[in-house]
Amino acid sequence: MSPTVSSRARELAERRVPFVHARVVRAQPPASARPGDEAIVHGDGTIDGFVGGVCAESSVRTAALGALHEGDPLLLRVLPEGGAGFPETPGARVVVNPCLSGGALEIFLEPVLPPPLIEVTGDTPVAGAFVALAEVLGYATARSPSGSPDAVLVAGLGRGDAEALRSALDRGVPYVALVASRRRSAALFDELGLDGAERARVRAPAGLDIGARSAAEIALSVLAEVVRTVRSPGFRGDGPPGAGKAPDRAAVDPVCGMTVTAGPGVPHLTGAGGEVWFCSPGCRDRWAAERAAGPAEEQ
Repeated sequence: MSPTVSSRARELAERRVPFVHARVVRAQPPASARPGDEAIVHGDGTIDGFVGGVCAESSVRTAALGALHEGDPLLLRVLPEGGAGFPETPGARVVVNPCLSGGALEIFLEPVLPPPLIEVTGDTPVAGAFVALAEVLGYATARSPSGSPDAVLVAGLGRGDAEALRSALDRGVPYVALVASRRRSAALFDELGLDGAERARVRAPAGLDIGARSAAEIALSVLAEVVRTVRSPGFRGDGPPGAGKAPDRAAVDPVCGMTVTAGPGVPHLTGAGGEVWFCSPGCRDRWAAERAAGPAEEQ
């Protein structure tokens, strides 16, 4: 990556913010972008960097938000209307951009999603083994309350379990697991005064039933249950862990007919029928001029 894009990508990764890295891999003159040009596409559609002019940028924004939601990389081919473009590329998504000033682009879009974050409490062999195994899978772990984790494993074996369990439930953590026997779990639930709904939210005893006996085996059984949970449909939305929301602000440019994604920095005007979105300032200005020549309309 370029130094600017690279530093921004590191910053977002450290903050666990999902984004899409866009890189131009092929460009056909007279396209303004060149191979190696790159940018970061944020979850709100804003773009840092350069991967083409405003019309190409609009196509990249829409495709990148879709890729961010699905969690899968995508090769985007942006072709001018009526242009030959590049030879067919299997698996690529093709958009014909009527506003493109000429030339064709191929842009690789790679979603960068934060790994699942698991909060682990307790200084016990099970807790230590769990952290080690989670690292192998590339999952992130924290040993203290960390905002909004995807899962919390309470493994203090009686030390600090009540406080950790109460905290996880109060924060609405999607997966909460307690390393304890059924008898000890019931006693802890009674101690905390948990109601039926709260008790149902706690996996106790933690983990899948694989006949685990050792600390490492128990940790493995819990991690397997965590993987099944975070990969299940509907976990924190309808995309993969860490993915963005599905783009739900698609609009059609009334001038060129191009599909655009409404959001910050996208040209638009407000008319009698509401907001109208455009792929570029050129289409916006043309639409405004046509409206000005006809019946008056608020802009």
